[in-house]
Parts: sequence; C-alpha cells; structure tokens
Amino acid sequence: MTAPLSYADVEAAAAVIAGVAHRTPVLTSRRLDEEVGASVLLKAEHLQRVGAFKFRGAYTALSALDAASRRAGVVAYSSGNHAQAVALAARELGIPATIVMPHDAPQLKVEATQGYGARVVRYDRYTQDREQIGADLAAESGATVVPPYDHPHVIAGQGTAVKELVEDAGPLDVLVTPLGGGGLLSGSILAARELSPGVRIYGVEPAAGDDARRSLQEGRIVHIETPVTIADGAQTQHLGELTFPILASGVEEVVTATDAELVQAMRLVAGTLKQVVEPTGVLGLAGLRSGAVPVRPGERVGVVLTGGNVDVRRYAELLGE
Repeated sequence: MTAPLSYADVEAAAAVIAGVAHRTPVLTSRRLDEEVGASVLLKAEHLQRVGAFKFRGAYTALSALDAASRRAGVVAYSSGNHAQAVALAARELGIPATIVMPHDAPQLKVEATQGYGARVVRYDRYTQDREQIGADLAAESGATVVPPYDHPHVIAGQGTAVKELVEDAGPLDVLVTPLGGGGLLSGSILAARELSPGVRIYGVEPAAGDDARRSLQEGRIVHIETPVTIADGAQTQHLGELTFPILASGVEEVVTATDAELVQAMRLVAGTLKQVVEPTGVLGLAGLRSGAVPVRPGERVGVVLTGGNVDVRRYAELLGE
C-alpha cells in the first residue's frame, strides 16, 4: 500500500480474515445505558482469537507477504497481544516468527506466544529500544518486521472490528476506542467515517502516558518515557508516522483514563456483563463512564473492548483493590 489508506483497505482486510478471525458479538447492558444516559454498544474483541483485536491486523499483514518473505519469517515486538496475534497468524500461515517481549510482560501472554510456536526474545522496556532490537534481529535473518500499529495492513485489519460493529449494531453517534500507538483508532476512523457519517470519534489513553493527546495539541509526534500504568497494552511512547495524520484528521478528541478508573470499569464489566477484560481493554469504557468522552442523552455509543488477556491472580488483585 503506497496510497493513503482508505475504507477500501478495510474492506480488503475483511475479505482476508473472513472465516479465520471471529466475528465477535456486540454486548449491551441496561445498567450501563442508565449510568451513561445513552445506548452503549460494546464490541467484544476480548472474545477474538488470542483474546484481542490484534489478530485482525496481524493476520492481514502476514497474509500480504510473498513466498520468499514467508520463508524468511517475521519479527514483531509487543508487550503481549500483538505478540500472540503474530505468533498465531504465523502458525496458521506456516511462517517462522520471533517476538521481542519486555521482561515485565504478563506471563500469561508470554506463555501463550510461545505456545503458538514463536521464539521469544526478552528485553527491558525501560532501558532498551524494542524497535531497534527488532530491526537488528530482522537484519540478521532477513525477516520482515511487523510492527504493532504503524503498518498499513495492520491498520486496515484493525478497522474491520468497527466495520463489523456498525454492520451489526447500526449507525453510531459516538465511537470510543482504547489508544496506544493508534493502529486500532486509525482503522476505526477509516471504517466509521464511511459507514456512519457524522460520528464523533474519541480515543482514550492512559493518564500516565498522554503522548497522543499532546501530539494532537502540538501538531507533531511527541515522544515520552514508557508510562507506568496497569494498561500494559498501551505503554507506547509515541504515535506512528502512519497513525498520527489519520488521528489528526479524524478524531474528535483524545482523552485519558486513570488506573483507578480502569479498575472500576473492569469491575462493572465483570459484575454486570460477566466478562473478563484486561485493563487496556476497558480504556474506552473508562473514558466514557468518567465523562471525559461527552455524550448526549439517547445517543448511540460504540465502544471497543479490546482484550481479555490478564493473569487470573493479577485480575483478582486489581478487582479487590
């Protein structure tokens, strides 16, 4: 893909993952609707393969590789969900995979990545550069780097989640997604603008790592230190060269959620919907419940629950705090 990304790319990705990725359900809660004062439609991507939306983009990107590139393999870097997604997509397509993961990545995600057959290389997220490590590994083997968000096929693949949401639930007035590097939000913008014209789109990132909000305010990509937050899937340090302009032209606003708000959202999802969603996965819902994302009475609000990969003991600790 060399031309600017468009909804046509999301449609192409949807054709690639059809029959491979799950078409996840849309969940609703009367209690949540009453609390927010709107009709909330939750896209349950924690029920996706590997337990996260990331499988959509990973499978789309790996499917685009030619035969020689597939033989040489792929390298990815991730704290967990993209790691698992690339590992599973690689196994499905018969491609060797090496994944660079931080030492403090949830053990559940590390074991799952290895279980899908990938080789895992560990690093210190606070002192080492995962992008450089990935580039070095790829240079040694001739493998292709598949980044977690700043990649055209990854962005297009992630956009299929919102494509399905609008197709299954109908037009939206507001769309809210978690935000790390911007892959999901960028793909969501492409899909939502086409299928639900006039929708107001919001991204929610951790309060400890508001690089995207600052980037949009300053009109440039702002780099930050690795944020300390329970939302391990959104501990990114900057937006991407591809995702930044899409967000700048298509998002209404980027807001933040605190770790405490994430825990409260996880409790609501567990208690009311009987669903296990990881801290990063409820960023959008937390931003909506706190009022950071403004909605009008009776509006239709789509929210993507992005992942459910959380260690059971850690999950219990968080909900018990």
